[in-house]
Amino acid sequence: MKLDKLIKSLEALKNYCDSQKYKGWDPYDGLNSKIFKATPLKHWDLARWAWIQAFKISPINFRRLMLIPKEHNSKGIALFLSGYCKLYKTAVNGNDYFGNKEELLKKIKELTSLLLNLRSKGFSGSCWGYNFDWQARQLFLFKKNTPTVVATCFAVEALLESYEITKNKAVLKETLSAADFVMKDLSRTSCKGGFLFSYSIITGNDTVINASLLGAKILSYSYKYTKNKSHLSVSRQAVKAACELQEKDGSWVYGLLSIQSWKDSFHTGFNLDALATYQQNTGDNRFQNYIDKGLSFYLKNYFQIDGIPKYYHNKIYPIDIHCPSQLIVTISKLNLFMKHEALLNKVLNWTIQNMQHKKGYFFYQLKKVISSKIPYMRWSNAFMFNAMAHYLYNKNSNFGI
Repeated sequence: MKLDKLIKSLEALKNYCDSQKYKGWDPYDGLNSKIFKATPLKHWDLARWAWIQAFKISPINFRRLMLIPKEHNSKGIALFLSGYCKLYKTAVNGNDYFGNKEELLKKIKELTSLLLNLRSKGFSGSCWGYNFDWQARQLFLFKKNTPTVVATCFAVEALLESYEITKNKAVLKETLSAADFVMKDLSRTSCKGGFLFSYSIITGNDTVINASLLGAKILSYSYKYTKNKSHLSVSRQAVKAACELQEKDGSWVYGLLSIQSWKDSFHTGFNLDALATYQQNTGDNRFQNYIDKGLSFYLKNYFQIDGIPKYYHNKIYPIDIHCPSQLIVTISKLNLFMKHEALLNKVLNWTIQNMQHKKGYFFYQLKKVISSKIPYMRWSNAFMFNAMAHYLYNKNSNFGI
């Protein structure tokens, strides 16, 4: 990957996101429509689900017409914050491609404050949700700002990166309280000698493997900073269950419900990232063989030799922007950047060439026939911003560019 191509791509993306003030649309924000809210359909679960899906799959963006506003998304802000922390560390190493240390530090403080202000209220500890209602068929409805372990984990990791730079102890205190949210507010489903954390406080999505591992990841961070042994013990039980659910070939299904039996790229990346983080934070390396098997399956089955990132293990389409971005972050977390740099270069080159608009933003999904090139702020742009910042930081750290 030529450095000038990466910097040009990231600069264009940064300029676009700056111009939008990090606000944007989301694949799942259909229920934010003021028009839909004015109809009786809002009371019918299947209508809510169908409305969301219509916006999600449509290659044409009707959101402005349907009065769906651009908003901040907590997970998106967390990803931008993580990315800026990587750019700051790159600048500290003498390569201030995107501003000097003082300018980047100011941005980090701004995003930290914004992310803390987006917390969901009324729970046992700091936690975050999404800026829209989300209906999952007839199973459950997540109301706006209902906290999820996924959004919370991304926020926790970003805020801890911010703390390591700013040394703001108030940020550390508020962030580490997320462990209380995991311990007290999430339900647990017994499984394989351990348990799985629920996706959220809402009953019905209780056996999603990557979500449970993200809960364990939060607790491992708490142990790193507080040495709370109960958090270590509970985290280990969740990790054990997830590892026991790994199939012989190293793969994981998404979840244990019958409608969650697919295997996909970026959730596998989440699993590997969480397991590696758990081991790094706790020093408990007994699960390394599961990481090794999972990584082998991940690299062999989700990325083509020409750099095309597959969504599923057994088919390419849709080509989703989450997949190439999570690859970079996962390989970075596993400290394997140099070993797999050739693959990262192919995937990143292909992604920039095929999924970035001339205005700087990245497309949502490419499909065989009609693709969705809508600029989603969280799903597309925040993920790629963070990924490319990770790439630049690793490149700088390993080769001193």
